[in-house]
Amino acid sequence: MRFQLVRSETLLAGRVFKIRRDSVTTPNGREVKLDVIEHGGSVVIVPLDAAGNLVFVRQYRHATGQDILELPAGTLSADEAPDDCARRELREETGFAAIDLEQIGAFFLAPGYSTEFMTVFLARGLRHDPLPADDDEFLQVETVPLARAMEMARAGQILDAKSLAALFLSSPFVGK
Repeated sequence: MRFQLVRSETLLAGRVFKIRRDSVTTPNGREVKLDVIEHGGSVVIVPLDAAGNLVFVRQYRHATGQDILELPAGTLSADEAPDDCARRELREETGFAAIDLEQIGAFFLAPGYSTEFMTVFLARGLRHDPLPADDDEFLQVETVPLARAMEMARAGQILDAKSLAALFLSSPFVGK
């Protein structure tokens, strides 16, 4: 099933992503238009402290109109390696640095309309080492015992897809 790109036009060039409209020919020969969000990639971090707690952040997400409990995450800067981004975002969002940072997975966040590819890291050996937060971020750090976080995920109390996926991917590692 090959789709052939006919033409592409940029509709919007924003700070973090672009929106483009592609015209493609489908395998049956029809031409259709597909809107795509171009994104440079991102990371999500599963910070696990020595007591077995996960470090979350709660922040207002304007698109949802509510505060959301999430694992720390962020967008790659130009030419930034995912592990460098994870180390920076962890310090900016939680105030912690990790002695041990291990990549445990990766996934497309929303492949139906976005190129965003997210890399998942497990962070252990946490120590206080903050960086200034981004100007537009107002975060509240919350620690949640690992077992409670898994219960919250199953009960629908964690509504953020990247956090749910990262929790799932971390489950074989967090008992070590």
